[in-house]
Amino acid sequence: MNPLIIRKQFPILENKVHGKRLIYFDNAASTQKPLSVINTEMDFYKYEYSSVHRGVYSLSTSATNRLENVRIQIGKFINASSEKEIVFLKNATEGINLVSNSWGCDKLRSTDNIIITIMEHHSNIVPWQLLSLKIGFEIRVLNIELSGEFNIDQIYYLIDKNTKLLAITEISNVLGVINPLKEIIFIAKKYNITILVDGSQAILHKKVDVQDLNCDFYVFSAHKIYGPSGVGVLYGKYELLINMPPWQVGGGMIKTVYLSNTKKTTWLSPPHRFEAGTLNISGIIGLGAALKWFQSMDINLINKYERQIYNYAINKLSELSFLKIYSISKRSIGIISFNFIKKHAYDIGILLNNYGIAIRTGHHCAMPLMEYYGVSSMCRISFALYNIQEEIDKLIFYLSHINHILNKY
Repeated sequence: MNPLIIRKQFPILENKVHGKRLIYFDNAASTQKPLSVINTEMDFYKYEYSSVHRGVYSLSTSATNRLENVRIQIGKFINASSEKEIVFLKNATEGINLVSNSWGCDKLRSTDNIIITIMEHHSNIVPWQLLSLKIGFEIRVLNIELSGEFNIDQIYYLIDKNTKLLAITEISNVLGVINPLKEIIFIAKKYNITILVDGSQAILHKKVDVQDLNCDFYVFSAHKIYGPSGVGVLYGKYELLINMPPWQVGGGMIKTVYLSNTKKTTWLSPPHRFEAGTLNISGIIGLGAALKWFQSMDINLINKYERQIYNYAINKLSELSFLKIYSISKRSIGIISFNFIKKHAYDIGILLNNYGIAIRTGHHCAMPLMEYYGVSSMCRISFALYNIQEEIDKLIFYLSHINHILNKY
């Protein structure tokens, strides 16, 4: 696996910003797309586009088959027991909202409680808060050490006989910490707790095996793994999906519809029960191309290279005395968050952009975590397979340059 060859497959990396070659370090927000994904989606629109699941003509049959083959492909990619456990959505956020509004509304009661973590993305906090306002259940929070890691024993103090759900991220989008999910899920399953995993960051950096994890739900977005925007995936164990009511309703998810009061409208079986309306067909086919591209490389070599890049960056950044780095953990990968001491993250992001370097600044949709660390925002760099050491060296150079400039004022 040669990162220089990989870079040539991403035309956007040839762009210049303010006269400097683009250095893209915002991969935790969204990865760039290789030509194979761009061309696959473009060719589908040029030569093969049709709606799916409705037509008997050749174009529609072909488009339907392509879409359903991607469903099979994803099932194998995350080791689901069946493609019927793969639901297409517009993003991971919609997947969590679906579980909240379908499974949650049906199963949770006012006397229950659920557990989330302090490091969750807002998408895995706010849906549960809104549902709690309706139902009245308690939300309990699993905290972290300053290192960004959990003290797993803490979970025993949160769980009781009324705990019904654990909603947890696999990798923090701020700290890059790989959470020990197998150990946590093993404990939770002793109490028959349902598990929802936000895999938005993990899907890019590690092999995902939902059966090995023994989670009940798992969500991720295509745009986090070199695929198009507007496509998300919800994995759910079939025995749960088959007993869940639909959340959104309309065309494509019904079995029968009646206007008579004597007959009830009925739904299709999963996964189509949860796919109301026309899907993002081209985006789903683009996701299939992204996974094909990603799987053309050895996951072990991917992990090795990403670990190398992360270690190189963290070592270089640690030499800069004017930075505070959050969560230097042996369990972290792909993401580093930091701040200039006494300087605002937004200013650093603006100044780096002048040198063609794209980083993320702000609260990263993790305001409770920001509060825990006593800040309103952080600078975040995040890596993908096309990032190289030379880019990190330039980042270090310009961070030092910016520090020199700011110290003049």
